[in-house]
Amino acid sequence: MSLKCGIVGLPNVGKSTLFNCISSGKAQSANFPFCTIEPNLGSTNVPDKRLEALSELCQPKRTIPATVDIVDIAGLVKGASKGEGLGNQFLANIRETDAILHVLRCFDDDNIVHVDGSVDPVRDKEVIDTELQIKDLETVEARLAKVSKQAKVGADKEAKKLCAVLEKYRAALLEGKSCRSVELANEEEENLAKELYLLTNKPVMYICNVDEASAVSGNEYVNAVREAVKDEQAEILVIAARTEADIAEIEDYEDRRMFLEEIGLEESGVVRLIQSAYRLLGLQTFFTAGADECRAWTIRKGDKAPQAAGVIHSDFERGFIRAEVIKYEDYMNYKTEAAVRAAGKMGIEGKEYVVQDGDIMHFLFNV
Repeated sequence: MSLKCGIVGLPNVGKSTLFNCISSGKAQSANFPFCTIEPNLGSTNVPDKRLEALSELCQPKRTIPATVDIVDIAGLVKGASKGEGLGNQFLANIRETDAILHVLRCFDDDNIVHVDGSVDPVRDKEVIDTELQIKDLETVEARLAKVSKQAKVGADKEAKKLCAVLEKYRAALLEGKSCRSVELANEEEENLAKELYLLTNKPVMYICNVDEASAVSGNEYVNAVREAVKDEQAEILVIAARTEADIAEIEDYEDRRMFLEEIGLEESGVVRLIQSAYRLLGLQTFFTAGADECRAWTIRKGDKAPQAAGVIHSDFERGFIRAEVIKYEDYMNYKTEAAVRAAGKMGIEGKEYVVQDGDIMHFLFNV
């Protein structure tokens, strides 16, 4: 499943430092604008203690975690919607992502230049929001001009429905609001909206990059960001990217745990970020477990059993008969599949079963 999050922000806010911490890719990181030009793509494992526990029980030959793709995109500046800086490239790259990780600089450091000369994360956020909104407005108005003619001349019912969605987005964008703030009437309108691929309709998470002293409780910059986005229903994550870079260099688990304890963290910000990015994409996990392999599989929330089977192999979906399902808690309680079955805790599910996060599944099929 090739869904990916794009890391965006103004130049020199810590995007590439963060990318290097969370990804197997290695982006250049330096103290000057547009250090990142070509987008850097990396894939990283999704930390999951459930998979670790299953592996401890089953002692398989191999354990395979779920992964998520992260893209480090060139820094954007004011005027990007008109092609300033690397604007056109930035906007094209972000259009190809499924969700946005918006990094905001929330720390003071005279040695790291800011493109606007001062630290103000709310202003920085508004710069990027405005550029994306301008581009979306261009897209919406161009599509509206075409579709409105079809709706009037041909009395096209589908065109009329799309017009209604476009008008809602146009009104919001003209008010300086992002498309994700618009409430659509029904599922049909939501499906029409997805086909527009609007930049400001992508789910977003704000990452406040702070100094080490603010990694646990945040600071005034973070408080300002919280106030600015309170109506957006967006998640905020506080991370000290430079500290995370230090943590990433520590290979020994015990040494890493002690370092985290010293700065007051239970787990690294990178772990929380990867897990949050996974959820932001609307993804969840089911497991297969046995002596040969314990594996976490990625599906979209709401996927049914045949779709989950298809993630393993297309033949599983095509010839799906039924799924044997064990809840994670039951597996951990009874320790083995045989014990779960004997206790009557194994569910037999058909094509309409909606897979739940953490389900342990075995599929029966015939092709």
